[in-house]
Amino acid sequence: MDLPLLASTFATVFLAELGDKTQLAIVTISGTSSRSGAVFAGSASALVLASLLGAGAGGSLSAVISPDVLQLAASIGFLVIGARLLIKASGGQDDGPTVEGDPSGDAGGSND
Repeated sequence: MDLPLLASTFATVFLAELGDKTQLAIVTISGTSSRSGAVFAGSASALVLASLLGAGAGGSLSAVISPDVLQLAASIGFLVIGARLLIKASGGQDDGPTVEGDPSGDAGGSND
């Protein structure tokens, strides 16, 4: 077994999973259940299955597409997602409730 690859994969996935939506969902489910062992087993098996699918897809794709091209495509994908998030965050978009045809954005709760 390639221990450096195992360690770097573990560290990368562990750090990437800290504080993400999956972990928040697990905390929420655990908070509403008295069976944290079942929540752990379900979430651990889901992560294992998702990782298995990702490793299998990566192995299959690398047989057809150069690993350098795959890395480039993944990098570009992350850059595009990051840029879109930055643009959305800096644009000051207000996604609050609006009523169609009401340019003020007041959803009808005004006491004038």
